[in-house]
Amino acid sequence: MYKEILATINEFDTIIIHRHVRPDPDAYGSQCGLAEILKASFPAKNVYVVGEDEQSLLFLKKMDTVSDEVYQDALVIVCDTANQERISDSRYNRGKKVIKIDHHPNEDPYGDILWVDTNASSTSEMIYELYLAGKEQGFILSREAARLIFAGIVGDTGRFLFQSTNPKTFSYAGELIETGFSFPEIYENLYQKKENVARLSGFVYQNYQVTDDGVASVVLKKEILEAFDVTPTDASQLVSLLGNVENIKVWVFFVEEKDQIRVRLRSKGPIINGVARKYNGGGHPLASGATIYTWEEVESVIEDMQAVCSDTK
Repeated sequence: MYKEILATINEFDTIIIHRHVRPDPDAYGSQCGLAEILKASFPAKNVYVVGEDEQSLLFLKKMDTVSDEVYQDALVIVCDTANQERISDSRYNRGKKVIKIDHHPNEDPYGDILWVDTNASSTSEMIYELYLAGKEQGFILSREAARLIFAGIVGDTGRFLFQSTNPKTFSYAGELIETGFSFPEIYENLYQKKENVARLSGFVYQNYQVTDDGVASVVLKKEILEAFDVTPTDASQLVSLLGNVENIKVWVFFVEEKDQIRVRLRSKGPIINGVARKYNGGGHPLASGATIYTWEEVESVIEDMQAVCSDTK
């Protein structure tokens, strides 16, 4: 797979890299880290990153503005995106060839070339492995590329705390740090909370509900978000808060957006991505996302999470 991807990259003069909507650090890290590797390795190629900018991640990279004409005869690479519906910028299919690089379950096998590794801690980790495979062919890892890839790995492993972290994750992280970027700066930017978000954290701790089966839930309606002056994106970033609370096995955040309710599901063991798929979503076995459209569906989601816990018993 490495050889096929490397050979395809060599064939094209223009490469446009996409990732998913509502990007997280791994989406930015894999997309932009790959772009920086390609720019350093092939100065004559035109390499672009596209999609909506995420304000909280602008310290990593700002997206490029690309006209429709640029897609003609271009190679498109989509990073960290399981489903076509979640690709940011729908023009991804206007290129001559599409490569999918991802670590989520391959439920939507789109693209001409697919590299999916569900054992990888992150797509950023996969991008570093692609660099290692292409090193002998002249691939160059710049300090900026290493900074971006490291940020992606840190984000998707929860600072190396999640079960997806493995020995090579630590090894790769060490090799990336050796390039000389400031990794404390990465941590500071990724995990620094605005004061209003910190206050919302207190609200979450005081108001979460938990069943006898260990299913916790948090409902954040529009009026709550307005009261704390936070965005739905800010609120969704707090989903990990309940991970260290005893007696909680799985938990779910319901965050109201303009025309939908974003559902964030997390688990300490029971497999929950099946529940996510039932509600217009998907993801990893222990960390998934979904979407519902009425508050009446909340109880149904919680019941399905309880069923997952019961099955695990």
